[in-house]
Amino acid sequence: MTKVVVLQERKQYQEIGGDLREKIRQGKYPIGSRLPPERNIAETYGVSRTIVREALLMLELEGTVDIRQGSGVYVLCIPSDEDASSGVQNRIGAFEMLQARQLLESNIAAFAARMATRADIENLRHTLEQEQAAVAKNDYCSDFDKMFHLQIAGATQNQMLLETVSNIWSCRDESPIWQQLYIHVGTQGYRLKWLADHQLILAALRRRDVTGAYQTMWQHLENVKKTLMEISDADAPEFDGYLFDSVPIFQGKLV
Repeated sequence: MTKVVVLQERKQYQEIGGDLREKIRQGKYPIGSRLPPERNIAETYGVSRTIVREALLMLELEGTVDIRQGSGVYVLCIPSDEDASSGVQNRIGAFEMLQARQLLESNIAAFAARMATRADIENLRHTLEQEQAAVAKNDYCSDFDKMFHLQIAGATQNQMLLETVSNIWSCRDESPIWQQLYIHVGTQGYRLKWLADHQLILAALRRRDVTGAYQTMWQHLENVKKTLMEISDADAPEFDGYLFDSVPIFQGKLV
């Protein structure tokens, strides 16, 4: 009989978040107290600090803890039995989504460099103008970041690729953990960084530079990942592990 291997739905960060929640419920960490540093929690459970970070974000989303940048993680309330049994169960974590995007969107950008029409390039340029104006005004009503990435997928002239990228962004938009992450990075400074990355991507597309489009998109998503890894503990030493390793940047020649 063929053995079928089924991936567990419950991720490591959910297991650790649930254990920390239970310790808070049992009184080990009373209201107002600070949890141990991320590094210590990671060593206790034998996991990377990124896994710990996602577990803490899950607890923050529930209202159990408050993550204070540069200060620590503080207990806000004692979770109930219902909270312990029905906590946020996100099927896909934030860094797992980023790895998928890095794999897919870098290659899509490379393909778009070959396939984009003049109209596609003009639409992308116009979107970046709108993004720049929105950042300058601290306008959060329109998601020009998402629009830019979807337009690049559309510039491949492949509907399946566009729908794939659209589905990933929909997962991101519907993920409570992603929404909690963006509370911490929704500042003008970070938005200016993403805008600068977008401008480099567009420049490669305009040159029809296939390798350059791949590399600038890869680096953009790497920059996003590094930022998300830093926000909950900006002054911490170098991280000692990752939930999902960075995708190696392609070193060969794309034709």
